[in-house]
Amino acid sequence: MSANRPAGVVIEDITPSIDCGRFPIKRVGGESVVVEADIFSDGHDELSAILLYRPRDSEHWSRTPMVCLGNDRWKASFTVVQIGEYEYTISARVDDFKSWQAKLVKRLDAKQDVSVDLLIGANLLDLAAVRAPEPDFRELRDLAARIRKAGSGGVAVATSPATLELAGRYADESLATSHTPPLRVIVDRERAGFSAWYEMFPRSCSPEADRHGTFKDCEAWLSYVADMGFDVLYFPPIHPIGITARKGRNNAVVCKEGDPGTPWAIGSSAGGHKSVHPSLGTLQDFRSLVSSARNRGLEIALDIAFQCSPDHPYVQEHPEWFRWRPDGTVQYAENPPKKYQDIYPLEFDSDDWRSLWEELRSVIQFWIDQGVRIFRVDNPHTKPFSFWEWVITTLKSDHPDLIFLSEAFTRPKVMARLAKVGFTQSYTYFTWRRTKWELVEYITELTRTELSEYFRPNFWPNTPDILMDYLQEGGRPAFAARFVLAATLSANYGVYGPAFELCVNTPREKGSEEYLNSEKYEIKHWDIESPISIRPLITRVNQIRRASKALQQTNNIDIEHVDNDMLIAYRKWDEEKSEQLLIVVNMDARHPQAGWVTLDIESLGFSGQSSYQVQDLLDDRTYVWTGPRNYVALRPRERPAHIFRIITGTGALPGAMRT
Repeated sequence: MSANRPAGVVIEDITPSIDCGRFPIKRVGGESVVVEADIFSDGHDELSAILLYRPRDSEHWSRTPMVCLGNDRWKASFTVVQIGEYEYTISARVDDFKSWQAKLVKRLDAKQDVSVDLLIGANLLDLAAVRAPEPDFRELRDLAARIRKAGSGGVAVATSPATLELAGRYADESLATSHTPPLRVIVDRERAGFSAWYEMFPRSCSPEADRHGTFKDCEAWLSYVADMGFDVLYFPPIHPIGITARKGRNNAVVCKEGDPGTPWAIGSSAGGHKSVHPSLGTLQDFRSLVSSARNRGLEIALDIAFQCSPDHPYVQEHPEWFRWRPDGTVQYAENPPKKYQDIYPLEFDSDDWRSLWEELRSVIQFWIDQGVRIFRVDNPHTKPFSFWEWVITTLKSDHPDLIFLSEAFTRPKVMARLAKVGFTQSYTYFTWRRTKWELVEYITELTRTELSEYFRPNFWPNTPDILMDYLQEGGRPAFAARFVLAATLSANYGVYGPAFELCVNTPREKGSEEYLNSEKYEIKHWDIESPISIRPLITRVNQIRRASKALQQTNNIDIEHVDNDMLIAYRKWDEEKSEQLLIVVNMDARHPQAGWVTLDIESLGFSGQSSYQVQDLLDDRTYVWTGPRNYVALRPRERPAHIFRIITGTGALPGAMRT
């Protein structure tokens, strides 16, 4: 049995806490962490609880008192400021002075003799004074003396909240219960929580139809991308492409002369993962592009694809890093029935795994040294979780501003685990959620469960690999609707362009999600001035996102009722709830749809059949609405969506139309 009396306070069910603290939660600088816990003890004593938090490299804990919400549930919050890692924990104790004060008040109310009780309280203050420096030492002793004199003045001192606060400041912490080890918060920079990605193949940037694009050609595209309002320009792999088993157009097994191959078949005699394709230019050209992009408010994101073509230098230099078959050949990548003869997976279970891991870490470090801070990672779910946890943690310890996007279209628990081990953002199932009930169910899962603490969704309506059936069937109106959904449901979204804004929607064959004449296997020349382009819509929505704090978060969302399942409506707000947006989208890309939207107007500060105004930020038209139910109608070819600003308080606008 321990010589020290054990603490009697229990701390349970702390939220947020991921897998009992095994993994950190995520925030961006300036966001708050709201902490709750069940805190209780045996008996009827009063408790006090403190939330402690600090940057992990600090020796000093900041403290904030927790408040009891009732039924032994306690709550407090703190705000993270600097990027990096924070720690937080809870300390709770039986509060002798608070317990004494509460009993004293009850006895006073019952008009009982409290003379002895006052002496007990004075003694408690004397004990607190021993632990206090000047001038609080002297004040506590003075308060104790005044209580001992009894009378109305002593009672007033004994029951004062100020006396309770001062006594609590110097309580005996030796019997406090503390949660150990501390829980963790990864704090990322703002772009981790709010970003708009544009994916583009550099080799298709040439102004001449028959020429391979270069990094210098890409610089001419920066204005086009930035003017649409994107802030991340993402390139598929920019490395040399293998010759052996090179794929032809439309993934043909045999390529023809001049076929450039897929950028994901990395490596040739010109180099591997630390080299650039010779036709794109030089490393200096790339660094110049990174700098020019930064000057336009853009960041270059690179694809990290840890796989090799048969011609990659690793194959000759480190054959132990690959899986060899009994016939003496290397196992190429397969996802039956798909075969990727031009790609060799790396063998992470190699006996020489330590050297492999170190080399792959050095690949990312190499591109960090070239000025890159954002990486999209190809198929991370096919590599060990332990590898990603190690590589991301070690790299971010030196570069806390790094952002890693997980491209893992896989099982839900695998996607979640990748987010837990360190990925900053994650691809999602949004791409395939095409009906209203599917979207409502999915957004509820992402924002109303534990996922919201560590899984940052990045919504992509298309990728070079995925042309969903809704876009194939619905054409331009479908692209417009899916764009508004992606850009307003999630604070992070991306598109594969220019295929997206040009509404390219022809599949390789019926039932396929592959593009016909996919850019993965050939160089494209895009007509970005085509009248079919939805670039004006993209530009306007991105302008709205940048001006609206309500759209710069994902979890602040309520689904609103609409009596038409082809219309989806949801409300978003900023942290202070000074800005309220209502987004309504027509899910039917072919037909007009109308219905009645029901709002909880009391939560907006209205009552009954009050009239108020809503301004459509897409075209600046203003409408007068009355009461909780109002009519909306959307024609997909003319207007796929409304993004309404609900005008509250004194923000009414002239010239509003009644609906």
